[in-house]
Amino acid sequence: MASARDRVLDAYETLLIEHGAGAVTLDAVAAAASVSKGGLLYHFASKDALATGLLDRLRERSAADADAIRAAPDGAVAYYVRTSAPGGGVPGGVTRTYLAVLRLADGTTSGQAVRDALAVVDADAYAALREELDDPVLAWLAQLVGDGLYLRTLTGTPLPPGLHVEDLLERMRRYPLASRD
Repeated sequence: MASARDRVLDAYETLLIEHGAGAVTLDAVAAAASVSKGGLLYHFASKDALATGLLDRLRERSAADADAIRAAPDGAVAYYVRTSAPGGGVPGGVTRTYLAVLRLADGTTSGQAVRDALAVVDADAYAALREELDDPVLAWLAQLVGDGLYLRTLTGTPLPPGLHVEDLLERMRRYPLASRD
């Protein structure tokens, strides 16, 4: 069973995703998490503290995902591209947390704090890809491919008809972008 703190963050993510930052109140988060407002304030003393908690969660999940990228048996690039694609299923909830954090950029939380957290996510993935690809430009290109697929995942946009991630990886294998498959 999830801790009260995790339930609060889960509820906060849901409300941000479904309604945007402007519609989220501490009362709404407490109700959605099935905790009292005092229980919420025990873990997060303010709306800013709640946002900071979500940014911390994103960094933690990103670090875990970077470890998974590094440990992927079929290589970092193939893992990154596959899990970035619609239906690819990045483990550990990082996709949901990432989307909620993007919604924070529209709200009252400091835009700089959001940009800083997203920069950590970006740097984690790039560092993991660089361990497989010696060329920094190729690592960045692989990251951009994954990022484009991830945008489709976040927006619910499917891949073009008849195209599959494996087709993309096969084409990338012709170049030194996904060599370990």
